[in-house]
Amino acid sequence: MPHPIETPSTTDFARLVEIWEAAVRATHDFLEEHDIQLLKPLLIGQYFPQVQLRCIRGEDGNISGFLGYAEGKVEMLFVDPLSHGTGVGRALLKHAVTHLSATQVDVNEQNPKALGFYLSQGFVVDRRSPLDGGGRPFPILHLRLS
Repeated sequence: MPHPIETPSTTDFARLVEIWEAAVRATHDFLEEHDIQLLKPLLIGQYFPQVQLRCIRGEDGNISGFLGYAEGKVEMLFVDPLSHGTGVGRALLKHAVTHLSATQVDVNEQNPKALGFYLSQGFVVDRRSPLDGGGRPFPILHLRLS
């Protein structure tokens, strides 16, 4: 049984980056190595400060997943691949919807597992953008809670 959802401290950021990278490598096969290396240093310096972070720890006390929330939207949700399918992502998303009033999330169109996860949690596709937020040719599906 996972521990309660909490706010990570800055000393947890290295672990969050580890989870991000492992999850991206497991689910974002459309990204090239240079894309990962471009994004990775932006997490702590730019992306984490722009969101409210929440995390969940496993029985061993290590963080197994995290999310970032801002202005009604789940901006990031990453789960350690070793914890995929254990309810960590579902618990984090439920927390975002219930306690943070999240009603929106974006997902890469080329990440069908993530899309399936969000659709199974009551989200629907609202619109599509042909480019990601960085202007790269990775289409984004904008989802909203139905």
